[in-house]
Amino acid sequence: MCAMARPRKPLLSRERIVETAGALVDAEGLAALSTRRLAAELGVSGPSLYNHFRTKDEILDAIADAVSAKIDLSMFAEDDGRDWRTALHDWAVSYRAALADHPHIVPVLAQGPGRRPAGLKVADAVFGAMVRAGWPPAQATSIGALMRYFITGSALGSFARGFVDDETAYDPADYPHLGRAHLLAEHRQKVDEGAFETGLTALLDGLRLQYEALPARPRTSHSSATAEA
Repeated sequence: MCAMARPRKPLLSRERIVETAGALVDAEGLAALSTRRLAAELGVSGPSLYNHFRTKDEILDAIADAVSAKIDLSMFAEDDGRDWRTALHDWAVSYRAALADHPHIVPVLAQGPGRRPAGLKVADAVFGAMVRAGWPPAQATSIGALMRYFITGSALGSFARGFVDDETAYDPADYPHLGRAHLLAEHRQKVDEGAFETGLTALLDGLRLQYEALPARPRTSHSSATAEA
């Protein structure tokens, strides 16, 4: 009896669709993703995608959630031991690193978690940790929102890449303080990471001052207020 031949291509699955779509977005940007292009990349017919995703937007949501799943949340565990400021710092660094690896999906992530499971776990972890630390629920919500604005905003573009690598572009007669601006692009990573760390430190220091001004209140492990991250 002859053994059944193996299929020439791997069976289609949600995981394979998301992985292929994510690689396409990483390489060419959001505009490159269409169901027709994705089906061609997968070697399947377009309608077969609809067995797993109803729309292109659902695929984008899944890509975004896969990126959210890469964000480290261990610092928010109740037994981790880090104080709230250190936890926020370490989480922000992990969050930005995940976005830096997938910059083209940032506009989708910036819209918020919606119904995405991994994104909601991020929001829940941040909010819960802040409330446990003693932040009032409303302020814990604001902190989650503030951190998302700052981190996703920092990942939407590069300050250093905003200047061209041409010293003749910045005439001292017109721009007396930009004589070395053409060197920024060459040092993009150092400039952008340094700016992120400077902003993050300033933000967290400001939050610490607000925290120290809070009236004494008991720490709690849960709250029903709205979370946002």
